[in-house]
Amino acid sequence: MVRSAERPASRRKVVERYTWLERVTHLVHLIAMFVLLITGFKIYAGWDFMSFDAARTWHMIAVPFFLVANWLLVPYNIFSCKGEKCSIRHRIEHFKESYIFGRADAERLIGTIKNFFGKGRYPAYTIYDERSEHYVTKLHPAMKILLVFESLSIFLVAVTGIVLYSLTWAPFGIPISEWILSVAWYFASLVNENGLALLRFLHLFAAYWFVLELIIHVGIIELDPNAWKYHKAIFWSGKEDLSDRHFVKVIEEGEQKGVAGEH
Repeated sequence: MVRSAERPASRRKVVERYTWLERVTHLVHLIAMFVLLITGFKIYAGWDFMSFDAARTWHMIAVPFFLVANWLLVPYNIFSCKGEKCSIRHRIEHFKESYIFGRADAERLIGTIKNFFGKGRYPAYTIYDERSEHYVTKLHPAMKILLVFESLSIFLVAVTGIVLYSLTWAPFGIPISEWILSVAWYFASLVNENGLALLRFLHLFAAYWFVLELIIHVGIIELDPNAWKYHKAIFWSGKEDLSDRHFVKVIEEGEQKGVAGEH
């Protein structure tokens, strides 16, 4: 049975929403992204608040933190688990359920749009299975879509950044920059453009995407005061009180997992 906002939880249940490593990962990602954006736009637009050399230095310092957070810590956090259900199959199913946009997410997203126009309640996007004591999903359906574009943007900004850092970068004698430039020149030639200019454009395009995503993620989706509890959880406590029914659905004993619920 699903408890709704009109039927509050009968008991307080606090669970771990984010581990300490997930919180550290998110903080490192956030700080590194801000440093990259601020120094990157300084390098591109010539802002006067710091020298070019200082901006480039801070930009390059932030790069490894950003990539380690996103390419090492994020995958580790997603696929790590504890308890009995730690098989590869279970981890893959958890990943699909938690991070891949599916039919249930589409239904919740439609419900969100309807709610915007005053049709029905805002659907729950935090779903916790009390029987197995794990989150089915923690993400707003729109965030699952944004994550795809964020992942592509991270890859794009990293690949293009290699060439912008050095045209001859060749670790262990492997001509990485030359390979990337060759691919860029191939596609640029199809539209009569310069390969290096294309890489600069793609690097800047990815940066603007991060700005747009930040506006959507923080400025729109989580501007609701009822969502501030998630900021507290991901930056400080790591805990969530499931008795707060805003955006939360709890699957209880005897309930089918696929039943839709609202906060």
